[in-house]
Amino acid sequence: MPEQTMTAAGSRTVRFGYHGSTEVASRIIRLAGREAAGVQLSEYDIADPFRGVRAGELDVMIVKFAIREPDLVSSRVLTEDARAVVVGSGHPLAARASVSIEDLAGHDAFAPPGGFPAYVWDDVVPPRTPAGRPIRRNRRGRTVPEMMRMVAAGEALHISLISFADIAPPGIKVVPIHDLPPAPVTLAWRRGAEAHDHIREFITTAEAEASR
Repeated sequence: MPEQTMTAAGSRTVRFGYHGSTEVASRIIRLAGREAAGVQLSEYDIADPFRGVRAGELDVMIVKFAIREPDLVSSRVLTEDARAVVVGSGHPLAARASVSIEDLAGHDAFAPPGGFPAYVWDDVVPPRTPAGRPIRRNRRGRTVPEMMRMVAAGEALHISLISFADIAPPGIKVVPIHDLPPAPVTLAWRRGAEAHDHIREFITTAEAEASR
């Protein structure tokens, strides 16, 4: 599991789960006033996203879109991540400055990977456009690299987030979707974990700064 650690004397490390780009995670760490304090970044598995917090291996994790997990708690919205479609560089949409979600109807997209919650995936990759046209979520990939190999080969596109541009591999284009609202970004943690002072301080400081 890739990790990046920021340490500071006198501060207890917050184990922070993220997925994809670290830019959004860094934004939240700054909100929490922890640029120089101890934060250990660990990338979680998209196919089993909540395992780390449930196992007590992570204190908090980034969540994009709302979750309904009875054993987990979410913060207020801390920031947003704009929507985008990920396509191969040879795809007809790759040269566009932006696309409509309606442009993506009729293209092959991905079903939820592994144990990713289906109700959250409906927000990530909507089953239908606002006009009611189906999006074919008929491709399966368990990991992001596997999905991106399929995208680069022109076998599918992936409806995602603009932050993916930070980690897009060669042969991939990330095109903004101009008519989907951005994803709300929150923190999630195991119910009761906020009883630990360093976790509670991290969460409440980030929330307070985000609401300014």
